[in-house]
Amino acid sequence: MTSKEESPTETVAQVANLRGRILRYDRLYYVDGTPEVSDRDYDLLFRELQELEEAHPHLVEPTSPTQRVGSALPEGQGFAKLHHEVPMLSISSLFKVEEVQDFVEKIQRFLGMEEVESLQWSCEPKFDGVSAALVYEEGALVRGLTRGDGVEGEDVTANLRTVRNLPLVLDSSKREVPKLLEVRGEVLIAKAAFDEFNAGRTERGETQLANPRNATAGAIRRNNPGEVARYPLEFHLYSAPRVEGVEPFETHTEMVAALRDWGLPDSGLGQRVQGLAACLQYHQNMEARRDELAFDVDGVVCKLDSLALRERLGTTARTTRWQYAQKFKAVVAVTTLRAIEVQVGVSGRLTPRAHLDPVTVMGVVVRHTTLHTAEHVTELGLRIGDRVSLKRAGDVIPKIMGVERSAEGDAPRDWKGKVPASLLAAPLKDVSDPQPEVLPGVAWRYGEVLSMPTHCPVCGTEVEHAGKYYSCPNTYACRPQLVGRTALLAGRKGLEIDAIGEKLIEQLYEEGMLKGPADLFHLKEEELATLDGWGEKSAAKLMGQLQERRCAPFARLLTGLSIPGLGEATGRLLARSFSHLNGLQRADLEELEQIDGIGPIDGARIVEWFSRAESHALFERLFEGGLTIEYPVPISGGGPFEGKTVVFTGSLVDTSRAEAKKLVEDRGGRVSSSVSPKTDYLVQGGKPGSKAKKAEANGVRVLLEEDFQGLLADDQG
Repeated sequence: MTSKEESPTETVAQVANLRGRILRYDRLYYVDGTPEVSDRDYDLLFRELQELEEAHPHLVEPTSPTQRVGSALPEGQGFAKLHHEVPMLSISSLFKVEEVQDFVEKIQRFLGMEEVESLQWSCEPKFDGVSAALVYEEGALVRGLTRGDGVEGEDVTANLRTVRNLPLVLDSSKREVPKLLEVRGEVLIAKAAFDEFNAGRTERGETQLANPRNATAGAIRRNNPGEVARYPLEFHLYSAPRVEGVEPFETHTEMVAALRDWGLPDSGLGQRVQGLAACLQYHQNMEARRDELAFDVDGVVCKLDSLALRERLGTTARTTRWQYAQKFKAVVAVTTLRAIEVQVGVSGRLTPRAHLDPVTVMGVVVRHTTLHTAEHVTELGLRIGDRVSLKRAGDVIPKIMGVERSAEGDAPRDWKGKVPASLLAAPLKDVSDPQPEVLPGVAWRYGEVLSMPTHCPVCGTEVEHAGKYYSCPNTYACRPQLVGRTALLAGRKGLEIDAIGEKLIEQLYEEGMLKGPADLFHLKEEELATLDGWGEKSAAKLMGQLQERRCAPFARLLTGLSIPGLGEATGRLLARSFSHLNGLQRADLEELEQIDGIGPIDGARIVEWFSRAESHALFERLFEGGLTIEYPVPISGGGPFEGKTVVFTGSLVDTSRAEAKKLVEDRGGRVSSSVSPKTDYLVQGGKPGSKAKKAEANGVRVLLEEDFQGLLADDQG
């Protein structure tokens, strides 16, 4: 193969010229909306570049516009998971003007300001899309991640490269590009483009997609970039948490202007305003324009324009303190309440669920929704047959708002024929049948009021009633609880056994192959192969995954065991705080409360769970199945951070905040988001916030970044 240097100089120059022209035309068309050439002329240029690169494959570069579509992932291979250098935190969702006022008043008090009308805000629409983080190095797009859980996302770089309004190379014609840039935004599909795309699917005999957001989410996680490229995806930026190698920005407005100059697209609907009243007016204006906007929008985001003030305010463990999302009023639809089914959840809680005549709300067909509690049903005054108003809370979760028209008179002649088949214990033979057999715990008769069952509708155990909640105490034998607990252990937050889903788990319980979650590691390949829809290949695949997961990371195992009060974050805390399961099993409430991040209520639940004989039996069954636990091993024992609580404030120079946190945790330390008397060290970077003053007040030792790096060096040496 000839080298790049061996190619004729004029060919190299021609390729470079074509790439530059095409990238420029891409920006003019997809970002600026001011095309300079016809589609035909563009296609001719693109084809010319393709032919040159095919003739000289050594000249092909990842940033070439011909390389937007990469290779498909091997069948069955998922996306790699990568840590976000800066966590993708949530935004506080507010619905009422009073909530917005309270939020801004907290900012006022925190900053010690007499009034807040002088504050500058950057306001923008809150698009209903899929968040993504893009990383550019030396101007070239090198990585694209989903939000994931905010700490860890999936590497979908190849798919994001197909988004046509995203530059593969930053534009350096207006200003110097940064050495490193991380930009975040929403991937979405315009409403008109979605309708056209759906029409094409219909012509090809493919199923209709429900709405633009679901279509976007599905596209981003496809294994084949070529298929992703079919979707009319767009990207619109909203922040840049990392910019290195250029002069720092003072405001969000300055930052967005620079991002635009570098060729990154935004909605063009953002506005800098002054004072809370102007923020509220922006929300009102956007809500009035909601239907005419090109994209689905469910609210507005208002963020402080000053980056220095943002640094002072900081974040909580979950959210930022310097921005809020004010949601729009939900669109309401009206439909008929056909039945109420009482379901049993993973925790044993009994929850009423409404079955409705299908109705479309904001592009989504709704057939059922939770009613939360029997008390809530009573408050709404629901009877079977009522015409009810329905909205999507937060434009996502369907919610019954109230009764539009009560069921009156005799039931319509066809009423029984419209009882959902899923609720029937036996097929309805005749609509005139006065007593069709329905499942236990179902209210279905016209005009009937819900009455919570005295016994579990699944296992028949007498129901426990505490306050407004009803629950089945049969934790270790009630089928829905067992299925849910098993699904959690096998699922994404647990051991990540991809070959096992909830339908298969249901099937395994039905066939008697599972009697509890720990039985996953006692399954036999020859028995699996006999299941309906299965064979030797599927059985072998599952057994292979089970074998791989027999060595379970301690934190993931804890998260997957359905322990009350123990989620992913708590699982990580406990795994770092206890060197062995035995230590956690013996821990009392006082010991758990000493761990920053675990409160007395959750601590008491955890202690109670580990005290049960059933919990000990669960571990015994797991270990009998060959399960071993992989414990986190500190890099060094007895180091400066062993058993210490560390808080970070300000911007670090030599390492990212995420990397610094990991360095502490790897050495047996804990990282907290707030200073307290329990804090051992405050690591202070540039432009520290109020945490420094609080540390001084609490007598906490303050480490400058060089002191922190020195302790690390001593530990390694």
